[in-house]
Amino acid sequence: MRLEPLYQRGREQAIQSREQRLVLRLLNRRIGEIDASLIERIKSLSLEQLENLGEALLDFSSVADLETWLNQQSI
Repeated sequence: MRLEPLYQRGREQAIQSREQRLVLRLLNRRIGEIDASLIERIKSLSLEQLENLGEALLDFSSVADLETWLNQQSI
């Protein structure tokens, strides 16, 4: 059994987890408290989608903006 692929997968999961935490913190600061259903939708995003959300949230002014963005991503 090769450890390298397992190590890589673990590393990618750690990066995604950090990205999720950062995006959630930024969203809370930008638009206020986010309900659990939206948090679950955010946690289902891929790393690329999280990065895109990190950029898009700079233009958000309400939770509705987040919901619209998530709906456009089919999440």
